[in-house]
Amino acid sequence: MADLRQIDTTKPIPRHVAVIMDGNGRWARSHRLQSRVKGHEAGAESVRAALRACEQTGIHYLTLYAFSTENWRRPADEVQGLMKLLRGFLRDNLAELQEKGIRLRAIGRLDMLPAETRAVLDECIAQTRTNEARQLILALSYGARQELADAVRAIAGEVQRGTLTPAQIDEATIAAHLYAPDVPDPDLMIRTSGELRISNFLLWQLSYAELYVTPVLWPDFREPDLYDALVAFQNRARRFGDI
Repeated sequence: MADLRQIDTTKPIPRHVAVIMDGNGRWARSHRLQSRVKGHEAGAESVRAALRACEQTGIHYLTLYAFSTENWRRPADEVQGLMKLLRGFLRDNLAELQEKGIRLRAIGRLDMLPAETRAVLDECIAQTRTNEARQLILALSYGARQELADAVRAIAGEVQRGTLTPAQIDEATIAAHLYAPDVPDPDLMIRTSGELRISNFLLWQLSYAELYVTPVLWPDFREPDLYDALVAFQNRARRFGDI
């Protein structure tokens, strides 16, 4: 595993890292725990580890795929457990977010969240709104296809109102109507647990991101695992379609 000394300070560091936090259920099974939610509980420390690694390396934006639109189809007791866990994580870590100057944001169809969860989320977002050291973005009730559909719907509304013509629609128009249009596209996307899928995550924004897959299950993910991803990132040539 890499340590902080192996990060080359003469090479670029990703400004924005996105993570698919996969493997919580498998971690719970491997530890013979009856509830998959126990794996998600263990993964809370991995979130803190990722934030510490971002602080150490200068990564400004960290986006975590916390709950997808497809996750609503999971058993009701698991969904309720995940929402309770989210509320607890936000309450328990708000003071540290404030201390570290971290701004909390959320993307997704947030109106689908339970009222109690949405209230806690909104309060944490409001309290950290002016923090500038870095940003933690939680993708909640999120799906990339749904994000694009919402963007297209908003653009169609502007065309219908006459404030935009079809000829004016370009890539910048679409990007401006995404959930967090001011956030730069991820430079690096990390997926834990070894699965080789994007899973409906930031499909537009990941167009030119470097992809890094690790077999490490999310609850076991710590700072050296993120450093490994950064070393791999620094050893790649990013051409963006050029030669």
